[in-house]
Amino acid sequence: MIDLRSDTVTKPDERMRKAMYEAEVGDDVYGEDPTVNRLEETAADLLGKEAALFVTSGTQGNQIAGLVHCRQGQEVIMESQAHLFLYEAAAMSALAGVQIKTLKGERGAMNPGEVEAAIRGADIHEPETGLITLENTHNKAGGAVLPLENMKDIHEIAKKHHIPVHLDGARLFNAQAATGISVKEYAQYTDTVQFCLSKGLGAPVGSIIAGSHDFIKQARKWRKRLGGGLRQVGVIAAPGIIALSENAERLKTDNANAKRLADGLLNIDRVVIDNEVETNIILMNLSDSGMETEVFLEQLKESGIIAGTFGPGIVRFVTNNGVSEEDIDETLSVVGKIVRG
Repeated sequence: MIDLRSDTVTKPDERMRKAMYEAEVGDDVYGEDPTVNRLEETAADLLGKEAALFVTSGTQGNQIAGLVHCRQGQEVIMESQAHLFLYEAAAMSALAGVQIKTLKGERGAMNPGEVEAAIRGADIHEPETGLITLENTHNKAGGAVLPLENMKDIHEIAKKHHIPVHLDGARLFNAQAATGISVKEYAQYTDTVQFCLSKGLGAPVGSIIAGSHDFIKQARKWRKRLGGGLRQVGVIAAPGIIALSENAERLKTDNANAKRLADGLLNIDRVVIDNEVETNIILMNLSDSGMETEVFLEQLKESGIIAGTFGPGIVRFVTNNGVSEEDIDETLSVVGKIVRG
């Protein structure tokens, strides 16, 4: 099957499997696993942060950030279609005891003036703003890259009001591949950042959160509270080292394949692309085709291709390192036949 549901479907290659087998390990709860220590040091250096911590998932990383930065009863500002708001099971409310304030953005980017206007705390009737979160690339906006200037402006506003900024950078390396702007440059306008090793970077499991030494000290305790102390974690940290050293550059291929797919889809009558394809996500709108989304997906699957849905009439394709140019061309051929009937 050609699997275009998500870049989370990537599987560890032989290099990663060999690294897992050969990994030198120790008890990470005691700080004695040399492989995860090396991964964390590498990630912190790439991001320009003092320290980093390996966590089980991007959601766990984001939630730890909220738990460290916020007090119960505070408010967190984020974009209205943020992954943190839509797809993390209201965890910040359930775990950190905070409420969410959403602002409608443009392709995932909040207006800095609106962010500043939304900051609260002086009035006794209002919650204090405890955190501002950003997302880059922005999943629901079709992998849109958050402009560096936008991040800078919001960070400066946050500093003025003594509010931390956390970046959900699950696909931050896709932004680097698309723009040539390093992850370190993006991360400079955040206090903390999370990115996934298990998406386009191709590792089988895990994410990284990074920030100051003090933040990571507190994050390590929250990870323990959440059951994230993983003992001989080097066996799953080893692929993460390969992901960072060898796979970050190849994300340009995923982005290029997404552009190839989007350009080809636009040549098919009654197919509309809803997003400007900058990275590895394509949102195809079937509304003009007259086809039901589930019917289309089932016919696609019968032809050996799997995709996902992002709401009524919207099919999401996500390129990844298991998808080749030939797979893209086959997908275009199959989509054309299905839509044309």
